[in-house]
Amino acid sequence: MTDLEDRLSGVLSGAADRAPRVPDGLAATVKARHRRRRARTAAVRAAAAVVVVAGGVGVAVDGLGASAQPSPAVDGTGQAPPPIEKVWPEAVRKIPAKLPDGRAYHPQLLLDDDTLLVMTGVSDGRRQFLWRYDLRTGRPTRVAEIPPTKGSAIFADGVAAGGGNIVWWASYKEAGGPRVARIWTVPAAGGSPRRVADVPLGNVMKQGHINGLQVAGSDVVFAYEKGGVHRVPLSGGTPRPVKGAERHHVLEWPWVGAHHGKAIFRELLNVETGERRDAVVKADEEVRCGVERCAGVAVRNRIVKVERPRDPSGKEIRCGTKRCPDTVRSQTVVRRFVRDRDGSLERELPSGFQRGDDAGLERFFKVDRQGSGLSLYDVDTGRSADLGIRPDAKGVMAIPDGGLDRLMTYPIKDRMYVVDLAAIE
Repeated sequence: MTDLEDRLSGVLSGAADRAPRVPDGLAATVKARHRRRRARTAAVRAAAAVVVVAGGVGVAVDGLGASAQPSPAVDGTGQAPPPIEKVWPEAVRKIPAKLPDGRAYHPQLLLDDDTLLVMTGVSDGRRQFLWRYDLRTGRPTRVAEIPPTKGSAIFADGVAAGGGNIVWWASYKEAGGPRVARIWTVPAAGGSPRRVADVPLGNVMKQGHINGLQVAGSDVVFAYEKGGVHRVPLSGGTPRPVKGAERHHVLEWPWVGAHHGKAIFRELLNVETGERRDAVVKADEEVRCGVERCAGVAVRNRIVKVERPRDPSGKEIRCGTKRCPDTVRSQTVVRRFVRDRDGSLERELPSGFQRGDDAGLERFFKVDRQGSGLSLYDVDTGRSADLGIRPDAKGVMAIPDGGLDRLMTYPIKDRMYVVDLAAIE
């Protein structure tokens, strides 16, 4: 496995499940996402819209998993709602975007209401460290140095915390040995990192890495990217599969889920109680579900004939080594919605909501205002707030990806916005 293969695997494995189908007009808007817990992508994420040709049908997909369709605003005008610090002042803190010593950092998670866990050395090639950042005083305290990842382009990834412990993993391949995902842990109060386990990876181009890393009591749990939940004691040992979750992924422990086509986490299993929750999904819908809700779109697909491209002399232009497709698959969104897993309490979502993106606390959706900026929409109250994020000169807009949890962070100029969604009533 080469560094290039590692990088390709990190990009493609995530894009495969989330890749949207092309909308009418084949318009493609490329957006760069800041992934808080996937630190490896900070070094390798080169966003590009690509066309995948299969079976004579061309399908446009966005390499980042963002919607390829320019999205109208909540009110259809592109007008920005009030700034987030005005709408939800109790939830927003603005801190310097660099540590006092000038180092850039990447927020990872909240250890408590006033303590942000951050990582340095992600994008500058320097030694990596974890720090506790006191949001009240602005003072960082070093937790630990992350052991270097020799023989790999994968940085520390999947950072999680629980029970006073911090965990992460990194890809390793030592001379003469197989490639593994090495799981590490360190006390949240600080100390020396300790190896928990080496997880066999095999061919990561086919099987993927691991994801969903979480602390569950005295264990660490994770899943292979192709499915299959495992757990291993924090004290160290051999990972063992979780019974009944051989094809599942970790959502929010103890909830694990399985995907069905375009229905992500449609099927849920509580591995501690045995409770099952299957989401109501119609045939024309593409959804991403949490523990309580599902959000997505109803679509209408059609096949459109296209004229093959030709050069000025009339000679047909080939798509790589193959002939360009005769048809493309076009998709029209007819409805955008969020509803409970049982199909009840369906509500309309703004047209620019980020398809395939996790909604913070299954409640807060990021909305693209026709490329003029990004808003946060609270489905429980109907209120919206402007995040202050704008496209750059090339039309690229960095979209914070906070996952299902309470924390959302993003930099604007020399300030880092730290938004605690749990503080919003």
